[in-house]
Amino acid sequence: MRHRRNAREPEVDPFYDMLFNMLIAFVFCFIVALLAMNPKTSKAGDVPAKAEYIITLSWPDFDPNDIDTWVRNPAGEVVWFRNREAGLMVLDRDDRGESNNAIVVNGKRIVTQFRQEVVTIRGVVPGEYVVNAHYYESKDVQASDPKAGQPVDVTLSVVKVNPRAEVVFNGQHRLAKRGDEATLVRFSVRADGSVGGINTLPARLVERL
Repeated sequence: MRHRRNAREPEVDPFYDMLFNMLIAFVFCFIVALLAMNPKTSKAGDVPAKAEYIITLSWPDFDPNDIDTWVRNPAGEVVWFRNREAGLMVLDRDDRGESNNAIVVNGKRIVTQFRQEVVTIRGVVPGEYVVNAHYYESKDVQASDPKAGQPVDVTLSVVKVNPRAEVVFNGQHRLAKRGDEATLVRFSVRADGSVGGINTLPARLVERL
C-alpha cells in the first residue's frame, strides 16, 4: 500500500537546488586556488645549492693518497686546506685519503671509498680563477723511489649552478709523484656570470710548507 504524500510537506524549490550547486562549485574552486598558491615542496633528497659555481676534484675510490685543491680568485686570495675560506670561496672538505675517510662504531671500522674535495664559489666576482691540484702526501710506495709514491689520476669539474647546472670544464691529469702541483684549469667569470677564457696555462699556488 502506497503512502500518500503529506499535504503539508513543502515542495522543493529548484532555485535552492541551483544555489546549493553554485555553493559547491565555489568551494571547489576555492580549494583548487588555495592548492595552486601553496609552494611545491621539494622532493626527498633535493638540496638547493647555495653557490654560483662548484669546483670538484676527485681521484680513484679507496686511493690512500692525499690530494689537495688550491683555488685562487681574481683578488689574489687562495683557498686551501689551511685557509678554507677566502673571499666568497669555501673549501667544504679537506679529503686526506685514507687518513680521514673512516670511523669506528661499536668496535667496527667503517670506511668510505670516495675521494673528493669540493670548493664552492658563493657569488659572481668577475675575473680569473686558477684551480690547482697538489699531491700532498703518499700512502703507497713506488719501487724506484719509495718516498715518491704511486702516480694518481685526478679529475676536475667546474659547474656553473645558476640559473641551471652547466658544466663549463671537465678534465683529467696525472700527478706523477708526491709534491707534484698542476694547474688543472684557469677560467674567467664575466660580469653577467658567464664563463670564458678557459685554459691550462701553469701557475704555481702552493706555498712552501
